[in-house]
Amino acid sequence: MQTGSDSVLTIQELAAYLKIPKSTLYKLVREGKIPAQKIGRHWRFRKEAIDRWLEETWVHRPGAGGNR
Repeated sequence: MQTGSDSVLTIQELAAYLKIPKSTLYKLVREGKIPAQKIGRHWRFRKEAIDRWLEETWVHRPGAGGNR
């Protein structure tokens, strides 16, 4: 398990990491579409789980261009 300070992200840090608005991230959390843990009033995200979620949910669209 990763023990660095970046192994657990706040909602603001994750929004920056994913390059999406915090409002979109809150929506994903409410809908249960992203791995998250609520601690008190605050949401926390394990970077390892987020990276795995990104790989599992990646959609390759033929002809969409890009590197993937």
